[in-house]
Amino acid sequence: MRIGDAIGSLQLGRKKNPRLNQLCTPWSEMKDGPAAVPLSEYPRPQMVRENWTCLNGWWDYSIRKAGEKMGTPDGKILVPFSPETRRSGVQRTLLPGEVLWYRRRIPGLSLPAGMRLLLHFGAVDERCVIWWNGKKAGKHRNGYLPFCLDVTNHVRPGDNELVVAVRDDTDAGHACRGKQTLQPGGMYYHAQSGIWQTVWMEMVPAQHIAGVRITPRPEEEAAEFQLTLSEDVETEVVFRLEAHGPGVSESEDPGPGFHEDDVFRPGLCGDDDLEIHFHGRSGMKFRVPVPAPRLWSPEDPFLYHFRLRAGVDEIQGYFGMRTFGTGSDGKGRPCLTLNGAPYFFHGVLDQGYWPESLMTAPADEAMVFDIREMKKLGFNMIRKHVKIEPARWYYHCDRLGMVVWQDMVNGGGPVRKLLETYLPNIVPAICQHVKDDLWYRILSRHDRKARKAFERDLISMVRILYSTPCIGLWTIFNEGWGQFDALRLSALVRKEDPTRPLDHASGWFDQGGGDLKSIHNYFRPLAVEKDPRPCVVSEYGGINCTLQGHAMSEEVYGYQKKDAASFPGSFAALMENIRRLHEQGLAGAVYTQVSDIEEETNGLLTYDRKVVKTCPAADAHARGKEGVA
Repeated sequence: MRIGDAIGSLQLGRKKNPRLNQLCTPWSEMKDGPAAVPLSEYPRPQMVRENWTCLNGWWDYSIRKAGEKMGTPDGKILVPFSPETRRSGVQRTLLPGEVLWYRRRIPGLSLPAGMRLLLHFGAVDERCVIWWNGKKAGKHRNGYLPFCLDVTNHVRPGDNELVVAVRDDTDAGHACRGKQTLQPGGMYYHAQSGIWQTVWMEMVPAQHIAGVRITPRPEEEAAEFQLTLSEDVETEVVFRLEAHGPGVSESEDPGPGFHEDDVFRPGLCGDDDLEIHFHGRSGMKFRVPVPAPRLWSPEDPFLYHFRLRAGVDEIQGYFGMRTFGTGSDGKGRPCLTLNGAPYFFHGVLDQGYWPESLMTAPADEAMVFDIREMKKLGFNMIRKHVKIEPARWYYHCDRLGMVVWQDMVNGGGPVRKLLETYLPNIVPAICQHVKDDLWYRILSRHDRKARKAFERDLISMVRILYSTPCIGLWTIFNEGWGQFDALRLSALVRKEDPTRPLDHASGWFDQGGGDLKSIHNYFRPLAVEKDPRPCVVSEYGGINCTLQGHAMSEEVYGYQKKDAASFPGSFAALMENIRRLHEQGLAGAVYTQVSDIEEETNGLLTYDRKVVKTCPAADAHARGKEGVA
């Protein structure tokens, strides 16, 4: 074991207030004018309607003590960037006991007779109340999940007013918060709050499609659809499989930053067209034949496109034909599978942070950039770490061909860093002796209501992302952060989604459940551990390489310090070691991480995304030959 690296990770003697440099990615270097509408692309690519309006842009805001009204605005904030960010134009932290107020005017609104107006929020951190024209329209709690309100009864012709009030306790409470903290340092980052994903509205008929759950069944040459309608009244349904291909549909403007080879322009499929007519109700399931399906994979991210009409409401969507699972390789060793065959998932940890905008990507093209760069470096999977991204991020993974291992966002009381973050990594045997259904207080899960909220939010995440082709695995807990009842929650996730494997306890406090033997290893020689489950090193690497002019803090965090000249060689040697471990039976691996973040300088990209620290993989295994990256 590398004792020096292990001790260094404790950051003993760290400065309390290190000097910070202002960094900015290329997508934010132009000033946002008064008409700015950032992230204006259609926000829900798997369920597209034409009649929608983006509400991003400049809103009035105020920060007041709890119990006080909004009053005179403090100024303008650029939605959907949190007030803590430079990109928002505010740069002020919302503290526990404070309320962040938003207000904007919606001019010239006209709602035709018989239509409903739905108001969508991609995510608001952490709990909020919404008023439309002074009438309470609804509320929501959870800072990472999308939600929708029907505001039809509050709409008036002409100008309308939307007001949102937000509170966020960050790590002073028990809610899901990921890596956010009010005292950032090391592997924990600056807190954010408020609206941080797109706000938008759409007009729909009174009876409309509320959701579609898609399950590919390639072994049966079919795809299964479950239709949810706003009203449970029988109606005529028309399904048309009209086009398929690896890119975006012709009807959608791909927007700036896309290359011509990303755009799919198929027209119709001729004899392959399929149209089905039937009468259906909410909750019904129907099957669509997909003969000789072309299977989705990172090497061939093939997508099928469809139109679905229920009554007079119509949506466009897409799906991928693929399966994820577990099995045995040619030598009888447990492995992970893609489309029924052994597949080695070599991924990279992705926290999804940006220097000028924290958890909100500065532009749609910025999300595409990260995914593309990781594919160039030879990875076929991204582990989305304790964060849920907007729907467009998953859409880009779908169309570009990147498998996603999706974490649930951690919550609970304050993390006991020595027990839950450092000690099990240094002395892994301790992981086998903690039963998470008996140690609620030790693992910061003594609050019963918070445990129930986490359970509800976990199932909500699975339901919301279920139809996403790229998602290949669910992770319930990471490194014991707020872990509890992992075996019971695994059973709930399996019931909700029996089509994907799951990692019930990534890194440690393994309860013997889930589908993986999941190991985090930064300080010891990497090895394949024998277990009935496939063995995965779900975190490794973290090599510290600080580039002057591209680092945010004078304090740096990471392992195995390397300079710019030696880092590429060290990284290549580590990739070769992973290749050898795969030959010995390793089923998957996750390198830490995509980019530097605040004090962490262990990224493959600098925090400002201006430097790639190593070269693209050139050998066959890194390009994904036979599923090996």
